[in-house]
Amino acid sequence: MRQDWSLDRIPDLSGRVMVVTGANSGIGYEAARALARHGAEVVLACRSGEKAEAAAGRIRAESPSASLEIVPLDLADLASIRAFADTLRARKSRLDALINNAGVMALPRRTTRDGFEMQLGTNHLGHFALTGRLLELLLATPRSRVVNVSSMAHTFGTIRFHDLQWERRYSKWGAYGQSKLANLLFTHELDKRLKETGSDTISVACHPGWAATNLQEVGPKMAGSKLMETLSAWGNAMLAQDAAAGALPTVFATVEPLKGNEYVGPTRMMGWHGPPEIVQPLPKARDPETAERLWEVSEDLTGVHYAFD
Repeated sequence: MRQDWSLDRIPDLSGRVMVVTGANSGIGYEAARALARHGAEVVLACRSGEKAEAAAGRIRAESPSASLEIVPLDLADLASIRAFADTLRARKSRLDALINNAGVMALPRRTTRDGFEMQLGTNHLGHFALTGRLLELLLATPRSRVVNVSSMAHTFGTIRFHDLQWERRYSKWGAYGQSKLANLLFTHELDKRLKETGSDTISVACHPGWAATNLQEVGPKMAGSKLMETLSAWGNAMLAQDAAAGALPTVFATVEPLKGNEYVGPTRMMGWHGPPEIVQPLPKARDPETAERLWEVSEDLTGVHYAFD
């Protein structure tokens, strides 16, 4: 009989340095909490310093010896990403795992400080730039990895190279699906380039299924839709698993021995719930031509060019 994966499978992580973006709430918080409890030195990369401090306080209350550090990061601002990377490189000599978790979902159309559509800019381009700026630390750390948190929403995503920023006719769900498909294409292309250079750093992805977090609430609140707020709250209460269960695929993807380019997700109720295992994305998420083109466009837009040597 198969034994479901649980946090008990996490090895001793003492001496390892891990960055979790969006670690102050939801899946990011639960992942940071689990990793810190098992000895990792966890950097909470959060936009709100106050919320990060509160999250760190909760983790330390149950794990007094937890090694936590807060470094501000706004993924919707390339200058903030550059400052975060500069700070981390100055303070750390290694980076065992970069967990690209933070994200936004189904927002009314907004743009980042640099003019990108907010969902693509935060969920993909921000993490693309962050990973590139931390690549030196990752490559200097044996068997390090990048973990990109995607979503089942990649199934309805399309990379709209003709209108990547949704300037013509905006669809909040279409833009979200595009950003989550971009996460998987980035995972695929990054892992391919790492292997081509002979690095033992890997790139993997995961998704949480349907997890009850504040991610679902932000869009309706920004749109001023009380009906959608109510429906989102009902869906979370009746259909979703909790954030701790939703974080299991992220932790699995961070600590399990993997080869690279795997995709980890829940295995029950059509992928909404259940213990994590390696699952398969749609073939479009690993299309080599789309992945390479998106990489080139992402380098041009962010100004971050990866140096694998």
